[in-house]
Amino acid sequence: MAIVLTFLLGIGNFAMHKAVLESQHPMLAQMPWMGLMGGRFSFALEFMLLVGALLLAAHGSSGWGWAYLAYSALNGLSAWLILSRRI
Repeated sequence: MAIVLTFLLGIGNFAMHKAVLESQHPMLAQMPWMGLMGGRFSFALEFMLLVGALLLAAHGSSGWGWAYLAYSALNGLSAWLILSRRI
């Protein structure tokens, strides 16, 4: 069950990430590494985080699952702030 939940959180993280990149928010221009390889570099980092979380969840490490849940919650809050132009 932890693997499925982690995978679903990863899908949500990728969707939020894509929405933020497509928003063309002015803050993104201040972070040059976000534009590396057309934004694919940041997607690669996101993918590595998901793979790591999935591997740890598969080995029964519940602490890392909670950490990935917290990361996803912060990611969601950040995406909401950026997409709603509150930042």
